[in-house]
Amino acid sequence: MNKRMVSLAFVAVTLLSQQSLGQIVSDTAEARPNILVMVADDLGWADVGYHGGDIDTPSLDQLAEQGVQLNRFYTTPICSPTRAALMTGRDPIRLGVAYGVILPWDNTGVHPDEHFMPQSFQSAGYQTAMVGKWHLGHAQMTYHPNNRGFDHFYGHLHTEVGFYPPFANQGGKDFQQNGVSIDDDGYETYLLADEVSRYIRERDKNRPFFMYMPFIAPHTPLDAPLELQEKYEDINTDLPPARSRQTDDTRRISTMMLQPSARPMYAAVVDAMDQAIGQVLQTLEDEGIADNTIVLFFSDNGGAAYSYGGANNAPLRGGKGETFEGGIRVVSLLRWPAMLDSGQQFDQIMSVMDVFPTLAAAAGIEAGNTFKLDGRNMWPAIALDETVSLEKPLMFASEIPIYGSFKFTAFDEDWKLVQEVEQEQLSITVTNYLFDIANDPNEYNNLASAYPDIVEQLSQAIHDWRAQYPINGTRSELVPPPGWRAPRDWASYPIPLEELQEQSNTGMAPSPSILRVLDWQHGSRGRLEYNCTARWWSGDVCIKE
Repeated sequence: MNKRMVSLAFVAVTLLSQQSLGQIVSDTAEARPNILVMVADDLGWADVGYHGGDIDTPSLDQLAEQGVQLNRFYTTPICSPTRAALMTGRDPIRLGVAYGVILPWDNTGVHPDEHFMPQSFQSAGYQTAMVGKWHLGHAQMTYHPNNRGFDHFYGHLHTEVGFYPPFANQGGKDFQQNGVSIDDDGYETYLLADEVSRYIRERDKNRPFFMYMPFIAPHTPLDAPLELQEKYEDINTDLPPARSRQTDDTRRISTMMLQPSARPMYAAVVDAMDQAIGQVLQTLEDEGIADNTIVLFFSDNGGAAYSYGGANNAPLRGGKGETFEGGIRVVSLLRWPAMLDSGQQFDQIMSVMDVFPTLAAAAGIEAGNTFKLDGRNMWPAIALDETVSLEKPLMFASEIPIYGSFKFTAFDEDWKLVQEVEQEQLSITVTNYLFDIANDPNEYNNLASAYPDIVEQLSQAIHDWRAQYPINGTRSELVPPPGWRAPRDWASYPIPLEELQEQSNTGMAPSPSILRVLDWQHGSRGRLEYNCTARWWSGDVCIKE
């Protein structure tokens, strides 16, 4: 039976009964696929070999050759929202993690009532591990990876910890294993590969594993081994324009100030990451489990194409922090040799919210979520070439880096609206870009003036979508509260579970009834009640989804 026939049978059973499929494939550990999800941090669309890039990425090129290229894979424009969507299968606008990232002085995280993807795999008998960057909450142990479905956690709670010791954020050490500070020495990217390889070799071979490997590469501050710096010291630094004001302005200013290009160091960091990926893929081969391991790779957002980022997203427009394609359409690959033929191109729209339901279906396990998933199960599309259409437009947002400067988008298979909203103290300026995205994927022709009805329709969708945002969700707060101090060691920072109250708090409202009234009064400004879909225009106070 060839892979196509196996895939047909596997997916047919999946669609009939995911629960019974889980029983069928659970009879032996060998029948259930291992899962390896690798996430780059700020990788550019044009910065991989198989997209014609000038950085050596043989490991990613190998995945592209052996697996499926997910050519229209979308994430949010920034880090924490993408990771929240990945872990929950839910829209970050509901979670309060959409406009900005979780910063060191924030006490924000993803609500403990939200079910995380590794918890479903854990319940299905998988051993679960995370190696790398978390960035989904650190103030309380309720937000900690070990309490969100990961048996094993090795890495960093924050971003921007550096590529060499002391691996610190805001001067506080941030390197731990399962809540205990560690002192492993070396180049961070290689340390992650060593730990993942060790875990795979020493795993319980009677059970499948779920491994999440989020790199800090190639995020700033950039650094790499000397031999790789020398390898790329003469790389071309004359990159194509991003065709977005925010990104191109930084490049012009940097050139005027005679600043050296970040491109050579960026290339070295990408090369090192690819080597780490190659090491892990070789470990799968050495252990004889490569054929039955699902490997998913993607970048958490578009490349940081601004001056000190060094990435290149051409021919896509824009970059990280923006809702043009260069900020949200990312490099993504999927390989499962036992089930999927090599060298495939997948051109349907898939988002980071779809990963949870898709991997659960592919592995034949039951998703344990209680709240409604916003993501779709794309496994029938990937394995059977079925069409899985969008039920509603995809929408993403960013307020990074300028407070009150928002970037939004709403799009489907045909049309895409990019909306820039500038909030000043006494005015708001809205700029609309409308693209026939099916025929203009690189966003050259703004058709907003020609199709005002479509602009109005998608603008209203963004307006209603934004009204779901918890009012104390993340924002673009680039500095801490006055006088705030960082801990010496972030491993000691989260408040232990035993020191926390049993229930989450509802805020200043003295009673649930007053909370609901206040929530209704907030209207489209955002939500006081968590997981509330606003329906004030129909007379309903709140609908939970």
